[in-house]
Amino acid sequence: MKPRVLALGAGFGGLELATVLSERLGDSIDVTLIDKADAFVFGYSKLDMMFGRTTPDAIRLRYSELAKPGVRFVQETITAIDPETKTVTTDGGTYETDELVIALGADYDYDATPGLAEANEFYSPEGAEHLRDALPAFTKGRAIVGVCGAPFKCPPAPSECALMLHDYLVERGVRDDCEIVLVMPFTKPIPPSPDASDALLEAFDEREIAFVAQRKVASLDGDRRVAVLDDGSELEYEMFFGVPVHRAPRVVRDSGLADGDWVPADTSTLQTRYAGVYAVGDVATLGIPKAGMFAEGEARALAHAIAARIEGAEPPRPYDGTASCYIEFGAGRVGRVDVDFLSAARPMGAYHRASTALVADKQEFGASRRARWFGLR
Repeated sequence: MKPRVLALGAGFGGLELATVLSERLGDSIDVTLIDKADAFVFGYSKLDMMFGRTTPDAIRLRYSELAKPGVRFVQETITAIDPETKTVTTDGGTYETDELVIALGADYDYDATPGLAEANEFYSPEGAEHLRDALPAFTKGRAIVGVCGAPFKCPPAPSECALMLHDYLVERGVRDDCEIVLVMPFTKPIPPSPDASDALLEAFDEREIAFVAQRKVASLDGDRRVAVLDDGSELEYEMFFGVPVHRAPRVVRDSGLADGDWVPADTSTLQTRYAGVYAVGDVATLGIPKAGMFAEGEARALAHAIAARIEGAEPPRPYDGTASCYIEFGAGRVGRVDVDFLSAARPMGAYHRASTALVADKQEFGASRRARWFGLR
């Protein structure tokens, strides 16, 4: 029999894992990629769609475009995971495997923040689309970009949302009648990179965006249009842009893999407490931010390790904890942070100043993944 690898979740982690295994082993391996969705969406493209830069359909990369030797995609909903036997049950059948990779990302717990389900969030494509349709009616009053819990995916995204909202309101000629407040549970917008944080704080000051640090949105009172923070203070709002509480999907938490809300895994090997069962990306606890480029790097390292074992080759270097994240600064500029979370005594983030040149860099990042994973340009 061919070696079998079962990857749960077709996000950054699952797509990169399948791609590397296909490139190295081709038809000599049996990779099954399972996801309940029919398309992949880059996280940053939700903001582009919300502010009218693109359309909902344009940001969807359909899994039907996947065509890689040794890889098959299955659109099914996972209902149970048995890590001891490496058996997965879905609404369409049962799968057994030699290597099981959990890459199911994070789910949003709207009920953890009373009132959020009736308000607006921009972390799901559906939530961002709803806000896109609601934004034209926002002409005056306070907009709150509010984080409801940590950790959360893509730490720069709330800052990007606030800056892009400023540009959107300026273009519509209503910025002077609107106030923007960003509520985050960190002391700085991007703690691992003081330089990037300082640049963002400077951008906030220039645009009169208020930054409320070390606070979370605990609840929303829709009748009074008030956000209640975790210290009991209140902020009135006209528009709310929420970042929901994140947790590992329920099927993962029910499987015995999780410790609390997340799956603990070895930082260098990505293996969970179960032999032959791995966790990559947002679902895992690795002491690393929850962001697509980290998930991609983890999956790439894991795929090469699996391939080396199958080939009887020397094991590759362990996952190094590095990644780059782009930051939309508005006004047609993009910054970048190159982060290293494992090789130094503490996380380090090298900041590249926002520029128009990095706009093209970010565009190439997306284009290269579309080509690599989906064969699209």
